[in-house]
Amino acid sequence: MKTVEYTPISEADYLALEVRSPVRHEYIAGEIFAMTGASVRDNMIAGNLFTALRVHLRGTPCRALMEGVKLKLSKERSYFYPDVMVTCEPRLLELDAEQQVVEDPILVVEVLSPTTEGIDRRERLRAYRTLPGLREYVLVSQDACLVEIHRRRGEVGWTIVTCEPGDTVELASVELALPIEDIYFESGVACAPDAE
Repeated sequence: MKTVEYTPISEADYLALEVRSPVRHEYIAGEIFAMTGASVRDNMIAGNLFTALRVHLRGTPCRALMEGVKLKLSKERSYFYPDVMVTCEPRLLELDAEQQVVEDPILVVEVLSPTTEGIDRRERLRAYRTLPGLREYVLVSQDACLVEIHRRRGEVGWTIVTCEPGDTVELASVELALPIEDIYFESGVACAPDAE
């Protein structure tokens, strides 16, 4: 019998690996996991949200960021790559080419896929809720016109708001309201109120 000793990977080693790797990895308490590529539909939906957020936040201290930027969860000793997030961290006002990590988002969006939906609804939901400044965690279906907003209520409570065809999606964290159809624009998902 052969026994192999498990040695967790340090954060510093993970970060050094990510700089050189052509494949993105998420880091969870000493373990790394390769990420799969996003579908075109996933990319279109995330891009629509990013564009709406970027335009809406113009002239404010907040920034909308997309998939290539890491989110550090210190309490969880983890790094994730959300599809879209918004942060108002003052240090991001002076962006540099090396800035790749956000620590205090107010909004995180994940576009659900068959391979990530379970993780987005369990592990990421639990982990993201540990972020003290996070106000909303948004799950967007890529197979149906459906948006689920997990919104912080007070210090420990959360409410869940579900938006369907014909609804206006209200992102209270950034004071943005947009028709759900705008999120699914050109994604191939039927989103008209009578499309059900």
